Amino acid sequence: MLDVLTLTTGVAALLLAAWCGWAAYRDQPTKDWHFIGMAVVTLLTLVQLIVGIVQLARGEKPEQGTTIFLAYLLGSFACVPAAGFMSLAERTRWGSITVAASGVVLAVLEVRLHDIWGA
Repeated sequence: MLDVLTLTTGVAALLLAAWCGWAAYRDQPTKDWHFIGMAVVTLLTLVQLIVGIVQLARGEKPEQGTTIFLAYLLGSFACVPAAGFMSLAERTRWGSITVAASGVVLAVLEVRLHDIWGA
């Protein structure tokens, strides 16, 4: 996979986590700006999903198996939007904590994707 894209997505996810964690620390729910940040991170994961599928279609194989690689790609893509919807339902600081946690989870998924691909 593209190392730069994986690194960029992981760093963006951690920045989103820090930003939403700061909002939670200040006892604030997610705001419109947070949702723009979530959209940027989700766009990065969408690009990563497309690149991963294209690489698989070209015949490249991940070291640890195609099925697990696709599962992690789809999980990475769904992680932040799912937390964003949950934060809409919970309009307290816990919504911000949920998004912050999803940013950390996404960063870990990015490390795992890199490991699965075998770069």
